[in-house]
Amino acid sequence: MRRLLTAVQFLTVLPVAGDGPPARGAMFFPVVGAGLGLAAGGIRVATARVFPPSIAALLALGLLIVVTGALHEDGLADVFDAFRAGRSPEKIQAILKDSRIGAYGAVALVMTLLLRWQAIEFLNDGAIPALVAAVGASRGAMVVFAYVSTPIGDGLGKAFCLGLRRPDVVVAGILSAALLFLTGPGAGAAALCGNALAIWLARSYFHRRAGGVTGDCMGAVCQISEVVTLLANVCLQSI
Repeated sequence: MRRLLTAVQFLTVLPVAGDGPPARGAMFFPVVGAGLGLAAGGIRVATARVFPPSIAALLALGLLIVVTGALHEDGLADVFDAFRAGRSPEKIQAILKDSRIGAYGAVALVMTLLLRWQAIEFLNDGAIPALVAAVGASRGAMVVFAYVSTPIGDGLGKAFCLGLRRPDVVVAGILSAALLFLTGPGAGAAALCGNALAIWLARSYFHRRAGGVTGDCMGAVCQISEVVTLLANVCLQSI
C-alpha cells in the first residue's frame, strides 16, 4: 500500500504520503495512470451531457493536467527546447536545467495538447477505455524507458533510473501492455507496437545526442506514449 501511495505522490499533486523515492512505487505507475485515465474519461462522458464534445474533451484533458501538475508536459517542453540540431551534450544538459520554455518547447507542447484534445473528443464514449489505456500505459512506458536507458546528470531522473528493480519493471511493463488491449485487439496491438517503437527511438536518440537520459526525457516519452496510444485508438475507430 505504501508503494502505491509513493506512485500517487510522484505522479499527482494529491496530498498523500509515500514511502521513499519514486522508484519504489514504479510497479504501480500503470495503476495510478489508469486511475487518472478513468477519472478523465468519466469527466469526458459526464460533461458531454451538458456541453459540446469539444468542451467536454477539453475539461477531461484539463483534469489530467491539473491533477498531475503538468509534470510530464514540462519535461516534453524542456526536451524539445534542448535537443535542437548542433547542440553539444553539455549545452543540452544546461538547457534541460533551465525552467524557461522556448519556442520549440512551446510548439511541441501545443501540438501534443491539441492531439490529445482532439483524440479525446473524437473517441466519444470510447474515451473512457482509451484514456485508461493511454494514461496508464504511458506511465508504465516511462518506467521501461528509464530502466533500459543510461541516466545522466544528478537530478531526480538519475535517482529514479538507478533505483528501479527488474521485478518492478517487469510488472509495470506487463500491466501497461495489458491496459493497451482494453479497447480491443487491433488497437491494442497497434498501440503496443507504437509504444515499443517510441521507446526504442527515444532511447537511441537521447543516447546519441546527450549520452543518456534525464527526468525530462522520461516525461517526454510519457507524453509521446500517451499521444501514440490515443492516436492508435482514433485510427482503428475511424476505419
